[in-house]
Amino acid sequence: MDAIDNILNRVSARTLKEPFPSEDEMFKVYKGALRAPDHAWLRPSSFIQVTGDGINKLSKIFEEYAKTIPEIKDEILTKYKNAPFRAPMIIILVNTIKNHPKVPNIEQKLSTAASAQNILLSLNALGYSGIWRTGKLAFNPFIASKLNLTENQEILGYLYVGTPDGTNKKIPELEIDDFVSYL
Repeated sequence: MDAIDNILNRVSARTLKEPFPSEDEMFKVYKGALRAPDHAWLRPSSFIQVTGDGINKLSKIFEEYAKTIPEIKDEILTKYKNAPFRAPMIIILVNTIKNHPKVPNIEQKLSTAASAQNILLSLNALGYSGIWRTGKLAFNPFIASKLNLTENQEILGYLYVGTPDGTNKKIPELEIDDFVSYL
C-alpha cells in the first residue's frame, strides 16, 4: 500500500473481529511503533498485548475498577466489564516517564502517542484495523497497579485490534485552509 494513501484512508473500524495479526505481523508493527520520534532515545513507550484469556483477565480488572466507583449504575459496570470483548486483540499503550534534563514528561508522552499512530498505520497497511480508546480506563492509577506498572508508568490508552467488520466510516472532507495558516 502506498504510504500516503495509507495515511489518507485509515479510519477506525466500527466493529472488529478475528483474525488479528500474527506474531510475525505484530513483530513488524512493534518495530514500526518504536520508530516514533523519541528525543534523547529514552524509549518511553512499551506495550502490553492482550489476547485469549488475557481478554478475560482485563475484563475482571475493568470490573474491579468499576466497583470502586460510588453508586455506579449496573449498565456502566456491565459496559466496563464488556469493553475488552470489543476486539480479539488489545494493545495497552504504556508510557514510562524517565527523568531527563532536556526531555520533559509531555514530550515523552507525545512519543508514545506517535508510536500508537505508527501502530494504527501499520495495522491498516496489513489489512487490519485499530480503534484507540481512552476515557476513565486510561490514565487510571488503579488499573495501572493491577497491571503491575510502576509509579512512573501510565496507561495512555487501549488499541482495540482486529479485522474490520462491516462498512468503514466515511472519511470527512476537510478544508485544509481551515487548519493551516501561513507566516
